Amino acid sequence: MAKKETVELSEYERQRLENIAQRDKLLKQLALDASSAGLGPGQKPKPTKAANPHRKKPAVKKVKEENVPRRTSSRIAGLEADSEVAKRKAEEEYVAVQEAARVKRQRISGPLDLSEVQVAGKGWDKNENFLVDVVSRGANPYERTFGEEEVKETTDKELRALREKMSGLELYDGFVPNRIKITPERIYSLGFHPVVEKPLVFAGDKLGNLGLFDASQSSSSVKHKKSIKHEDQDEEADEVEDDPDPNITSFHLHTRTISSFQFSPHNPSHLYTSSYDSSLRLLDLTKSSSTEIYAPEDTSLDEPLSGVEMDPHSPHLLYFSRLDGHVGRTDTRAPNTVEIFELSEKKIGGFSLNPSVPHFIATASLDRTMRIWDLRKLSGKKGGPQLPALCGEHESRLSVSHAAFNSAGQVATASYDDTVKIHSFEGMSGWKAGRDLTEKEMKPSAIIRHNNQTGRWVTILRAQWQLHPPDNVHRFCIGNMNRFVDIYTSKGEQLAQLGGEGITAVPAVAQFHPTNDWVAAGTASGKLCLWM
Repeated sequence: MAKKETVELSEYERQRLENIAQRDKLLKQLALDASSAGLGPGQKPKPTKAANPHRKKPAVKKVKEENVPRRTSSRIAGLEADSEVAKRKAEEEYVAVQEAARVKRQRISGPLDLSEVQVAGKGWDKNENFLVDVVSRGANPYERTFGEEEVKETTDKELRALREKMSGLELYDGFVPNRIKITPERIYSLGFHPVVEKPLVFAGDKLGNLGLFDASQSSSSVKHKKSIKHEDQDEEADEVEDDPDPNITSFHLHTRTISSFQFSPHNPSHLYTSSYDSSLRLLDLTKSSSTEIYAPEDTSLDEPLSGVEMDPHSPHLLYFSRLDGHVGRTDTRAPNTVEIFELSEKKIGGFSLNPSVPHFIATASLDRTMRIWDLRKLSGKKGGPQLPALCGEHESRLSVSHAAFNSAGQVATASYDDTVKIHSFEGMSGWKAGRDLTEKEMKPSAIIRHNNQTGRWVTILRAQWQLHPPDNVHRFCIGNMNRFVDIYTSKGEQLAQLGGEGITAVPAVAQFHPTNDWVAAGTASGKLCLWM
């Protein structure tokens, strides 16, 4: 077999192969340098799993396209370019587009349903129309929504008699309301002394002042007393006293807002006050002294109190609520014995004990709920955090600012969804400890449309029951943004809308006398309105 002849490479071919080898070596070196510097192509990162792989993407809402004329191809239609048929077709398409644009710009004169003209956003439901609330928030000063016509049209004899009686209450004429400045600053709390012989009105303001006004006085009686006291003064001084101001007494009991106060049902000379300065105080009217009943041990703690009530069956048991969602109770004989319950994660604006069975408590919170609690059944270790049994709760669309019990077991609430709700709980005295209420039992028995949008400068509106109505017909009063005070029955029937000349601001803080048909209300300027 012949040996394979070796082909001798030319000088050119040998040089070319050396160049190729040098180039490959250089490229490999460059790749190694780039990789060590982190510049070379690395491994592709593994795709991370989504937080919720099962979450479905929201369906893209298809936008309804308008039926406008569409351009068509003359070539596909078999028309020759620049022919008469093609020109006529182009003119027809142009006219159709112009007509569609004219129709789109044309005004629609007929009625429109928002569900049919909605462009984007959540589907429109007229039953959940939030615009109704927005429009109703505006106040219309002195515009009545209840008056003589409604009273005359009442067919029920008993209801008509009650409406005539309550609508017949007259504005106190001893002084013009604008002159009865019972507190220096905005009124936050107000009430009557339980005495029935004469109306004594107390009011707490934003800066911790407590004002007292005796409504048995009049401008003439004040003038007479002052004339006797200053009978030795000259005529010019007497002329200054021709139109004297009312006699009003005020005390600076707290350093911050007096949020609430209550007269003891066991001793009418004892007045308990709660304040945003984190303290409870007892004002003894007979001793003319005020003593601290409760405050945090650490003076640096800021725990504003929003309400105070005394157990009507226990003369020493005092309850209070805090703006941080807690409710506490303390024994006035041993101030250091305090129990604290966390009943809400958000602000508790108001609470109330059932006057007949005070172990039931109603709370109103910024978390939009009204809750009923049973203090007879506590959960948790003794000596540690405990919680009363939650019987049931009702959730509103917006925050609930206050809840008030009457002796019949009914709770009236006012909330920022512009409603006043009445919840009726029958036979509470026979309930077992920790009874669980159904959703149906928690539903309100009556809902009243009411403008509760007070804004920044008006005190929150609260529905307040008359404690012991003389005719056993339970009723409550609440301020009206149109500068009135509304009165309703426990069935939600309006009885009266109290007003009068000289009321220049919203009488937001309204309260009944416990037994007499007297109504008092305070304004943001510290002025007092009184109907008797």
